[in-house]
Amino acid sequence: MIDPVSLFTMKVISYNVNGIRSAMSKGLVDYLAEQNADIVCFQELKALPEQIDEEPLKALGYECYWFSAQKKGYSGVGILTKQTPLHVEYGCGNDLYDFEGRVIRCDFAWGSVISAYFPSGTAGDIRQDIKMDFLRFFHDYAHFKYIIFCEFVKKYIKCTPNTFISFFYLEIKP
Repeated sequence: MIDPVSLFTMKVISYNVNGIRSAMSKGLVDYLAEQNADIVCFQELKALPEQIDEEPLKALGYECYWFSAQKKGYSGVGILTKQTPLHVEYGCGNDLYDFEGRVIRCDFAWGSVISAYFPSGTAGDIRQDIKMDFLRFFHDYAHFKYIIFCEFVKKYIKCTPNTFISFFYLEIKP
């Protein structure tokens, strides 16, 4: 169990790898070795779990948890951790977002870590609507079910989504 002081010195990395196999071939494992993070959250895996070479990651002391999209080569999230979680939640309970491999959560005695890959909405009106629906859904999922960044009284959650997207219509390119 991590003591309260260690919680605030824990190193967490969130990384959109844009294809984990490609990233691993370009030095991802060396980067992770240099960083020595306690937890690493990945977005945009673009691989199924059986396509990911876990051995170099395990050699660094990580346990690997993956939640991939059903469509090969699309989306997907993962969490590497040096501490065994009490529970891993694969998906968020929404059929569409789970089909696209958008959310994974690891629960620990001290709280939870969520890795989320947010839809960008850049592929047209339908995907823009899906993005906006996801933002509303994730707000409720994370804030009301888990209370992100609450004071250290009972549980602490670190949410590391890929949020290079806009919630407001005025910020969207025409």
